Amino acid sequence: MNLIWLEDFLALAATGNFSRAAEERHSSQPAFSRRIRGLEEWVGTALFDRSTQPARLTEVGEWFRGVAQELVARVARLPGEAKALAEVRSVTLRIASTHALSFTFLPGWLRDHESATALGPVQLMSDVLQRCEALMLESKVQFVLSHAHPKARGALDSDAFRSAQIGSDLLIAVSRPDAQGRPRHRLLDRADAKVPVLEYTRESGLGRIVRAVLGRRLASAAVQVVFTAHLASVLRTMVLDGKGLAWLPETLIRDDLSQGRLVPAAADAWHVPLEIRLYREQALVGRAAEAFWHAAAGS
Repeated sequence: MNLIWLEDFLALAATGNFSRAAEERHSSQPAFSRRIRGLEEWVGTALFDRSTQPARLTEVGEWFRGVAQELVARVARLPGEAKALAEVRSVTLRIASTHALSFTFLPGWLRDHESATALGPVQLMSDVLQRCEALMLESKVQFVLSHAHPKARGALDSDAFRSAQIGSDLLIAVSRPDAQGRPRHRLLDRADAKVPVLEYTRESGLGRIVRAVLGRRLASAAVQVVFTAHLASVLRTMVLDGKGLAWLPETLIRDDLSQGRLVPAAADAWHVPLEIRLYREQALVGRAAEAFWHAAAGS
């Protein structure tokens, strides 16, 4: 048995289609099927019921899926854990931050901590929340900085991790103003035409929050999604170009609002309060990381 067999098994378990799973695994179907057979021979029983289309997991297969997921995840964490053990005495802090906070909140926040406590080198990885979570799950970073909301729990909101709120923010529906300073695109309770909306993709943490908090209301509102993107900065550019309205963090658009380049495009009831949270594993490796956590979280 090898790791490739487990990854093949999980791909087939997700689709039940041998051809599609083989394609996802960049393999020919005969070679893919042989590896699935090899895994079943190693386990000692059938994992898939091939009499149905799509193929279904047997009772043993359902049990084995949990085992396979755990083993693959464990293997993925090994390099990060090995690196962490090698860095017990390291003073380098490894932080993953969402793009929006990397450009707005993080620099000033780190600067404040530098004045209060000695910081060593900081290694920053800026990405969408989904990738930041993956870096933490693989133990490749010590901390994740992201927006959060109680209704939009993510992979790090579990007993395996700790978090502390270190700031706050606000998602505001905004639009470019017209010549009279009014929003060019406005979200109203009743509208004759659909309002163009610029939306976050599913990999975006802000998108996860918007869907969790406003999803039902937006589904019944007179809106039409005309553009999607991972990054709040991209949606901001599109709003400034007059392409529609979008929910953007106040930390990103504070200057735009004060200088009138953007204006609120919906009632205050459509605002979404945000937490800015710092996440860590329950057990940190290294004195520098622990000292940073206690300074940042105030514990």
